[in-house]
Amino acid sequence: MAEMITVSSVEDGTRLLRWFLRHFPSMPQREFYRLCRGGQIRVNSRRCHGREVLRAGDAIRVPPTIAEYAKAPKKTESGEHFSLSDLEQLRRAIIHNDDDIVVFNKPAGLAVQGGTGIRKSVDKMAAALFPYANVSLVHRLDMETSGLLVVAKTQNAAQVLSHEFQTKNAHKEYLALLNGDVAESRGVIDNYLLKGRVFDTPMRENGTGARPHHAITEYRVLARASGMLTWMLFLPKTGRTHQLRMHSAFSLKAPIVGDDLYGGKNNMDATLHSVLTTKNLFLFAYKITFKHPSTGRMVTFRAPIPEFMKPVINLLELPLP
Repeated sequence: MAEMITVSSVEDGTRLLRWFLRHFPSMPQREFYRLCRGGQIRVNSRRCHGREVLRAGDAIRVPPTIAEYAKAPKKTESGEHFSLSDLEQLRRAIIHNDDDIVVFNKPAGLAVQGGTGIRKSVDKMAAALFPYANVSLVHRLDMETSGLLVVAKTQNAAQVLSHEFQTKNAHKEYLALLNGDVAESRGVIDNYLLKGRVFDTPMRENGTGARPHHAITEYRVLARASGMLTWMLFLPKTGRTHQLRMHSAFSLKAPIVGDDLYGGKNNMDATLHSVLTTKNLFLFAYKITFKHPSTGRMVTFRAPIPEFMKPVINLLELPLP
């Protein structure tokens, strides 16, 4: 007997062919079109040709003969694959959505951009959520970093926002818990980064000839806890890879809690370690301000504190900006 499946809200706007290839990834397209011509695949009891745009609540007739095609997961050329549950989780992470942009509260552990060895990423999943938008990344967050990520939905928005971020007109603020007592209440870190190392000057690295990248971070101490932890507000003026993590670990001598790469678990007593042991990085992009690509007006977005950070913030009575 044929099965009737209701289109979910996360699948709204998807074409019928794409819907079937997502649910039945090993089904040949010729078989799909044959079933459409024969009337075995239907949408809301009507015959279809395969190019129909689905809406949430539509009822799709699925013939029993194609059940075998649901066995293998759908993979992109990069080896990436994701489920409808993954898409629904990303949809729930939307802070703002309009015709030009979508702003996500990206969870820790989710890659922003796909590539070799990446199972799922924001760029590919956003393209699936908005199949008729021209989805483009305009800035990045580390996989381990949670918080606000702006994605363009049109070519014009991508050009405008890319310029905003490249020229540092966009303003980003991060909250971080550091494993160490930072003495100065505020300051500016101004140095150069290359391959996990910090340099005081832009001179080329011996042996490679590579020139380090200029990196500037303003910081303000919001609170200190137990003489061993520092609750920090970071305002990066440049956007280098791992900039805040390296500036914390090497320039401030206080790595971010949960940062295995740069030593975030060192020098902590047993009690604090038991409370703070986590697989997540305590770095959160909580606020972003930029000029909207269509209206030209400055807009500001804030994200709620991640669930994994709340118990620690409450326990240590850390203030929020």
